[in-house]
Amino acid sequence: MEQRSERFYGLDHLRAAAIMLVLLYHYRAFKHPDWIDSVGRFGWTGVDLFFVLSGFLISNQLFKELKNREAISLKTFYIKRFFRIIPPYAFTLFLYFTFPFFREREALPSVWKFVTFTQNYGLNVIDRGTFSHAWSLCIEEQFYLFLPLLLLILMRTRFFRYLPVLIAFVVILSLAARFITWNTLLASADNNSLEFWRSWYMNIYYPTHTRLDGLGIGVLIGYLMQYSARFESIVHHNGNRLFLLGILLLGMSFWICNEQASQGASIFGFTLVAVSYGIIVMSAVSASSFLSRSTSYITTQVASLSYAIYLSHKGIIHMLQKAMDSVNIETSDTISFFLCLLFCVGGGVFYRFIIEKRFLKIKNKMVEVSSILK
Repeated sequence: MEQRSERFYGLDHLRAAAIMLVLLYHYRAFKHPDWIDSVGRFGWTGVDLFFVLSGFLISNQLFKELKNREAISLKTFYIKRFFRIIPPYAFTLFLYFTFPFFREREALPSVWKFVTFTQNYGLNVIDRGTFSHAWSLCIEEQFYLFLPLLLLILMRTRFFRYLPVLIAFVVILSLAARFITWNTLLASADNNSLEFWRSWYMNIYYPTHTRLDGLGIGVLIGYLMQYSARFESIVHHNGNRLFLLGILLLGMSFWICNEQASQGASIFGFTLVAVSYGIIVMSAVSASSFLSRSTSYITTQVASLSYAIYLSHKGIIHMLQKAMDSVNIETSDTISFFLCLLFCVGGGVFYRFIIEKRFLKIKNKMVEVSSILK
C-alpha cells in the first residue's frame, strides 16, 4: 500500500476504492446488514488492486532512477520503505499482542511470523485468524526487499531488456503453482468442509509464490511506461478507453470468480483480476483519462490513510461492536456499519498524527544524511 504520488493523482481514486473494497469484504466477518454480503462479495480483489498499485509505483520509481543515474540508491530506498511501513505496523503488533480486547479473533500466530514478514506461509486462518490480513503486508514487504536487488543484478546483464518476458514468466509460474496445488491438494476435497477452506487459504490464497500476478502486472506497466515511448503514448492517448476495457474485463473476472474458491477462480481468477486492475491503473495514469484529470479531497484523504486503515480496521470494528453490544445498541444494521466506517477513518487519522508524521520527520533526516554521505 504505497503512499500517494504527487504525479499520479488518478491513483488516489483507485487506492480509496481498494481500501473500501477490503473494508466491505472484511466487514462480512462481523455483525452486518444483509446488503453487505452482496456489495462486499468481491471485496477481496481490493488487495489485488493494492498489489498492482504497489508494483507500479515502486517499480516506476526504481526504473526512473535507473534511467537517470544508471543505479539505485538502496540505502535511500530502504530507509524510505522502513519508516513508511514499519512504525505503523509495529504499533499495530503492539496492540494485538498487548491488549486482547483489540483482537477480532481468538488466537494469534507466533510473533516471529509477523516480525519476519513470513506470516503468509502456513497461515491457519481457521484456527489462528487474528490479524490475518497482515498476509498481504508480508508479500509487499518481501517485494520491497527483493525487487531493487533483482533490478541491480539484471541491469548489469543483457537480460534487463528482456524484463517484460521475465515478468510474464513469473506470472505464469504463479498461475502454474495454483494449478498444481489445486490438482494435488484440493481437486478431490469437499469444498464445503473447514479442511478444504483451511487448505485453500493456506496453499493458494496466502503464499507469495501463488499471488505474484498483481505485483508482476504493476511492475510490467512501470517498466513499459519508462522504457517504451510507444506504450506510453498509447496509454496517454487512450485513458478513457482503457478504463472502459478494464471495467469490462473486471466484470468478466468477477463472473469467473463468482465462487471464490472454485477451480476456475483459484487457477485463473487472480491473473484475470490483476490484468483488469492493471488496465484500470494504466487509465488512472493516462493524461487523457477522467481519473487523472479529476481530483477529490475525500479520495485523496482516504488514499493517504489507506495503509493505517488497513492495519487497524478489524480491531476497531471488533472493539466498537463489543462496546455497542454491551449497551444493547444494534450492531447489524446500516447505521452501525457507517459508524464503524467512521471510526476506522478516525483510527487512520490517529495513526497519521501520532505515528506517521513523527516518523516522517525522522525519515526525511535519515534520507538527507544518506544523500550527504554518498
